[in-house]
Amino acid sequence: MELRDKTIFFLGSSVTYGAASGGISFADLMVERCGIKMIKEAVSGTTLADTMDKSYVSRLKKIDKNTKVDLFICQLSTNDADTNKVPNPVETETAIRFIITYIKQTFGCPIVFYTGTYFNNWRYEKMVHWLKDLKKEYDFHIIDFWDDPEMRAVSEEDYKRYMHDSVHPKYDGYSEWWTPKFIEFCEAL
Repeated sequence: MELRDKTIFFLGSSVTYGAASGGISFADLMVERCGIKMIKEAVSGTTLADTMDKSYVSRLKKIDKNTKVDLFICQLSTNDADTNKVPNPVETETAIRFIITYIKQTFGCPIVFYTGTYFNNWRYEKMVHWLKDLKKEYDFHIIDFWDDPEMRAVSEEDYKRYMHDSVHPKYDGYSEWWTPKFIEFCEAL
């Protein structure tokens, strides 16, 4: 897909927002590097599961249905792996199914989910593998940072430079590590 002048809708939480890099994430860097038009609906601490005011689902429903969207990219939120926020994983599954159906019916564009890079959290790992199983039922794409050998092979020194903590990239992490992967993946669609 030629990215210049395409409208990409990014839905997520703190990682999509760029919480550890002053509000600049891969989405903003794609605007700069590729000339895309961006809709960035990202609020830190929110979940896919529709269990709070600012959940992914509730924010998605507020976007004008007449907006032209060429590509939709959604974060598989680590917040959904937090049992204090989402005690029932069925709520996350229901939300993802809703989001896929809603995007197809409303915007009719390709759908991409992306995972975080590997960190020690068995609940999130189960979510990643469940998302891959769900792909067998629905037509969407996955940018799988979790199981990507190149992402896992980063040196300890670079990892410290790239990541604020196990979930949130710093500016260099977005700029040098994540954004090139996003661009490559989206251009190949």
